[in-house]
Amino acid sequence: MKHTQHKSIPKPINAFDMDDLIIEESNHHREIKMSRHKPTLREEIQQSLTQIPDFPKKGILFQDITTFIHNGKLFKEYIDMLAHRYHAYKVEYIIGVESRGFIFGSALAYALEAGFVPIRKKSKLPGKVHTESYIKEYGKDYLEIKEDAFSGLKGVNVILVDDLIATAGTALAALKLIKKLEAKCIELCCLINLVDFEDTKIRKELEKQVHLFSLIDIGGK
Repeated sequence: MKHTQHKSIPKPINAFDMDDLIIEESNHHREIKMSRHKPTLREEIQQSLTQIPDFPKKGILFQDITTFIHNGKLFKEYIDMLAHRYHAYKVEYIIGVESRGFIFGSALAYALEAGFVPIRKKSKLPGKVHTESYIKEYGKDYLEIKEDAFSGLKGVNVILVDDLIATAGTALAALKLIKKLEAKCIELCCLINLVDFEDTKIRKELEKQVHLFSLIDIGGK
């Protein structure tokens, strides 16, 4: 099958802008707004998340997404929203970062009828792979993608998906792997953005290279 190179891609237009997700109230009913307020998708998902202190180690406040994905209706609505966001683009592959990126990435790939490609930790993928290192708190770790992930095609359109972005070390390594295969990353899509890390060097470097879309911001003043 002949594959043509894609032209440069603009940033996705968020069909579900935050303003669009807020229920509108007429002036006549403004005084009873609170009693009739219908939670937005963003609000419902944020309320469904659980924060676990001192996990996986002391001093870390863990953002637990399992209490969100246990809710089938909310999970479906989130994936439907993302599919609507990207439907105007010819997305050929969804890239999920190990491991929670697999949850959202595979569901989104199904919704868009796209292929799903996992990026995994070192030595977990068979065959020939590309490897990229990233810095952890104590030393380096590595991510890998299969060399034949896109069947040898160049210039394919992909979405990079993970559950949460903080320091962005894994996301930047994943983006480098995608570029090694000469694919075009339309957007980095995360459910949660920990805004306290937005001014770090790696985050700034990442956001110079790819547009970030997150539904929920946590932290900050």
